[in-house]
Amino acid sequence: MSGHSKWASIKHKKAATDAKRGQLFTKLARAITVAAREGGADPTANFTLAAAVEKAKGYSMPKDNIQRAIDRGTGAGGADEQIERVVYEGYGPGGAAILVEALTENRNRTGSEVRHAFDRHGGSLGEPGSVAWQFEKRGVVLVDAGRYAEEDLLAAIDAGAEDVAEDGDLLKVTAEPASLAAVRATLEQAGVEIQAAELAMEPKTLVEVAGEAEARALMRLMEALDEHDDVEAVHANFDVPEALLERTTA
Repeated sequence: MSGHSKWASIKHKKAATDAKRGQLFTKLARAITVAAREGGADPTANFTLAAAVEKAKGYSMPKDNIQRAIDRGTGAGGADEQIERVVYEGYGPGGAAILVEALTENRNRTGSEVRHAFDRHGGSLGEPGSVAWQFEKRGVVLVDAGRYAEEDLLAAIDAGAEDVAEDGDLLKVTAEPASLAAVRATLEQAGVEIQAAELAMEPKTLVEVAGEAEARALMRLMEALDEHDDVEAVHANFDVPEALLERTTA
């Protein structure tokens, strides 16, 4: 069973209340463009694109913006920016493994800035392959744990879901990437309101970070990486006790 590091809950609440919605939409559009360029414009045959589009819809990105992003990726909307997908790997305070997915038109600039964020907040950027083996790609659906219980989500198992578990104040449903759309559709048909649905790199095991100073530094690093204009997603395998997590993210 994959680990649940609570970061999904933290970043979802942060994005949902992010005043810099323009920055969020820019990141979502880039992800759609690159997914369309890499796998084609048909979401039914390109589950990476389907997940990117559903994520954008979840944050109320206008349909016209979504279509323009797809058109840029396929060339139908004019020249596509030379954006490339880059993954950075490193360790944060407390030994937590961190995987950073970025979409950038300047690999050298982004790499330098990501390294600076790690150094500034007590982490260290590693070599390719140094932490990626500790994660696996999964489809993730998030549901409000205050409104639903795990029993309400059991229909997702028949659609291909592998696990349902608490993640902070959310319930997290995980599935194979190709099953994400079916799991989401099944839950919606059962009347479950979806908070978010996306592809994510889930940790295979967790590293406990129990010291307050380390936990605070780790949260600052995660936030600095997540707020970078070129960073699409940040994944980590930390496990911080709930009470400590509330103090460090308040």
